[in-house]
Order: sequence, then C-alpha cells, then structure tokens
Amino acid sequence: MRYFFLIIAVLFPGISSAQLSSPGSGAVRYTSYPSAPSVKDPVFIYCNTSGSQTGVLNAVSPGGNGPFNFSWYRWNDITKSFSDFIKNDPGIINSSINNLGEGGYKVIISGGFDTSLVGWIFIDKPFALAALQNRTCDYVALKGMAVIDTFYYKNLSNGDPVKLPNAVKFMWSSDPTSTIPYPDLEINPQTFDPPLVDVTYKLQVSDSFGCISESSFFYESIHVKADFSVDPDKGEAPLEVAFTDKSIRGFKYLWEFGDGSKDSISELRNPEPHIYYKPGEYSVILTVTSEKYCTDSMRFEKIVVDPSELKIPNVFTPDGDGLNDNFIVESKSLRYISVEVFSRSGLKVYAFYGEGESLRAWKGWDGNINNSSVKASPGVYFYIIHAYGWDNVNYNSKEEKGFVYLYR
Repeated sequence: MRYFFLIIAVLFPGISSAQLSSPGSGAVRYTSYPSAPSVKDPVFIYCNTSGSQTGVLNAVSPGGNGPFNFSWYRWNDITKSFSDFIKNDPGIINSSINNLGEGGYKVIISGGFDTSLVGWIFIDKPFALAALQNRTCDYVALKGMAVIDTFYYKNLSNGDPVKLPNAVKFMWSSDPTSTIPYPDLEINPQTFDPPLVDVTYKLQVSDSFGCISESSFFYESIHVKADFSVDPDKGEAPLEVAFTDKSIRGFKYLWEFGDGSKDSISELRNPEPHIYYKPGEYSVILTVTSEKYCTDSMRFEKIVVDPSELKIPNVFTPDGDGLNDNFIVESKSLRYISVEVFSRSGLKVYAFYGEGESLRAWKGWDGNINNSSVKASPGVYFYIIHAYGWDNVNYNSKEEKGFVYLYR
C-alpha cells in the first residue's frame, strides 16, 4: 500500500509545535466550530476505493527528548464528549491508532509538555450509476445517478452537528467518442445524434474532496446513416452516372434514381451505373435500413443532364496546325446526327451519320474529299445537317443548312 503523509501543524501557546497526521487520506479540511470558530482542527477525508477503507491517525510529541505519554479517546454522541477510551501509549516519542471508522478522535500528550489534539475522520465514497433509459431509431436517452456523502463533525461545546461543505460533479463520456449534450450539466442526457458504432457509455461522479466513482455500460448501436457519392453529376445525354454507397451500418438498400425508367430502382448496395437519357434535373434518394430495422435516407438534389444543342461553325482551316483543323458541329445530348457537305457545283465531298458511340467519337470533316487523301480546294461549301436530341428536339423538322468557308 502506498502512503501519502499529510502533516497538519497546530500551534499552541507556549508549545513549539504539535502534529497530527493521517497517512493515506485523500483530502483535509478544517473545522469551523460555532462555539470556537478560531479553533481549526483537521478533518481527514479518505476515498473509499477498496470498499473497506479505514483511517489512521499519527500523533507526534510537541518537542523534547521524551519519552511522552499518549492517551487516545473517541467522540461519544451520547455523552457529547471524547469519553470512549481507546488506548494509552506510555514512554514513547510518537503514537498511532489505525483501523479507524468515521468520527472524532482526541489524543492527550503528557510528560514534559501537556497538550491535546483533535482530529476527525470520514470515509468518502461517491456513488455513480449509468444506465440506458430509452432508445429509438432517432435518439438515445441515458439515465444517471450521482450521489455523494454528507459529513457532520460535532460542535465541541454542545455536540450539535456541523455540516462539512461538499458538492457533486459529474461527467458523461463514451468510447469511442459520440455526441452527449451537456455531459456535465444534464444527469439524464438525451441525444438525437445517436452513435453509429457500438460504444461504452461512462458516468464519472466526483465530489469536493476529489473522491471519484464511475459506472459504465455497453451500448450496441441500432442506428444507421445513409450516404453516397455521385460521379459525374453533370453532362450531356446519355449520361452514365456511378453511385457509390458510403452508408454506415447499412443492411438493406433502396435506390430511387428519379427518372421513371424501368431500371429507376435498385436494391443493390452499389448499383450498376445508371444512364440518364432525357435532359433535365434529377434527384436521387437512397434509403438504408439497419439490421435492427432503423432507416435513414439521403437525397442528392441535382443531377443535371444537359439539353440538346447544335452549334455549327462557318469556317475552318485544315492546315495541320492543330487549330480549327476540322469542320465539326458542337453538340450536346444528340441522339443522332447526319452531315452532308457539297461543293459549289453540287458535288458531295463529305457525309457522316452517327449515333451513340460513333457520334461521340466523331472528329468532323478534315477537308479531304470523301475521306480520301485528296484535299478539297479552298472556298465556300454548302452543308445540310439533320439531328435529333434526347430531349425530343427534332432538328430534322428544320433542316440545318448553310455555308462553311474552307481556308488553307
């Protein structure tokens, strides 16, 4: 056992010093007797960590070479005095008594110097109790109890009890850390941000003397959080979007891709990439269910599929410098396109039809006649373009016709 010696010096008229100590005590306070407020006897507090804590008092002779006589007494609540004799230690320098319970003790020292010392001993054990009060899928309610001891020493003149000030403090915590609102103010906290992992909740109770009690319990999480990522979230039709689940404690999944297609719902954790064919804005909802049947949903507000668009240049320069070398239509979200180019004499010099992958891979007219190695002469050429957008814009209803200038 490790002992910490706390020495309390009490001065008396005509005496150099007299000492009363209590090895192993955790705190010391001093009396304030109503009948004698200037008398400051020590009050020793032991933290009852073992459950069977007792006290010890040591008395040291006030001076001289000794030997001295030590007579020990205990306070009696009936006689309201130190009338219970404990023991007498004659002919020694210092004296101790141990295995002491709560109460007041007095030692009379004689033999050369005559004096008496008074000390009080209390055994302190705060009480903590942590428990689960209630839980739902939306919140966790904790229940705590924090109890501290109240100690009374006695007024030496009449035996009336005098309260020793004491105050309670408490602190909730969890491992791993989770949200606990006002953990040091609310003894029965309730969180609407419940833990998504299993945690151990702990309540620590302490008092003014530094004595501590702890209580804990294991909490198995039933909660779930829906989360996912989207890539990409914007582009032209047909837009292929990958969805990656990032939910916590998910067990069952329901994806709603929001476009009303036949495959607009999936129950896979990580579904196959979804293709949006129609230009517009779409919201995606993921609903996740835990093994304990709690649910959570996340909505991704906006996947943007660009409307169809057709921009036709009026000049290109196929000179191999890497700038504007091809006659190519800038387009978005087209289902298909047909391009024909004619010389001023009516000779077809280029034709292209594309949809799907071939449309996306189209590089345009490079200025050679009908994809040969024969270069078309500089000058003005006439084009006819037919196109149809994924948003049902029919560019065929109005032929896109015009002139393009070829410069070399």
